[in-house]
Amino acid sequence: MTSLALTGCQGLGDVLGDLEIEGGASPTSQSRSPEDGGADAAEARERLAAIETAEPAPRGDYERDEFGSGWIDTDDNGCSTRNDILARDLDDVELDSDGCRVLSGILDDPYTGKTVEFTFEDPQAVQIDHVVPLSLAWRMGADAWDRDTRVEFANDPGNLLATDGPANREKSDSGPGEWQPHEDFRCSYAVIYIDVLHRYELPASPQDHRGLSDMLDTCG
Repeated sequence: MTSLALTGCQGLGDVLGDLEIEGGASPTSQSRSPEDGGADAAEARERLAAIETAEPAPRGDYERDEFGSGWIDTDDNGCSTRNDILARDLDDVELDSDGCRVLSGILDDPYTGKTVEFTFEDPQAVQIDHVVPLSLAWRMGADAWDRDTRVEFANDPGNLLATDGPANREKSDSGPGEWQPHEDFRCSYAVIYIDVLHRYELPASPQDHRGLSDMLDTCG
């Protein structure tokens, strides 16, 4: 497994393009728009074909704390992962005096296509989503990982997006066989999702495998 490193307070598309994986560029590079995702989609299809299918195990004794208690500072920049992702994905970002806490910004929401205003006073308007949900990852094999790997997974920028709060709550712990973002982001969403499964060697349920394949069909 390979960690992805956040490289600064850039826009979402730029940062996803700058995320590095050992041995090559991330398949999420420039994958924000379906029409730009052709090469990435082809690689994602190859990876999806190699991803095993399995039925999710029962939720069992899963607790969020199995993936660490809250957000941590994974890149040693002094800022929590949550604030790093907000600073990465929002436009017109205002930071507090310590240069970490995001006070306000504007989100071009990837899940709904809406524009969402974020303020520190209303933090739930924009939430940080795990593209591959933690509880679903647990049911697909993360329960056998050591704690360090689970904490890495929960704070991996390649598996995190700032999203509209209500859309994030609607998605909850659903996989792509049950929930998908608005049509214009489905190609990018599938590429990102498959990248995470590939890097962490996670299987997909048959339903989610079909959902990912259907979303890749939207790529230009």
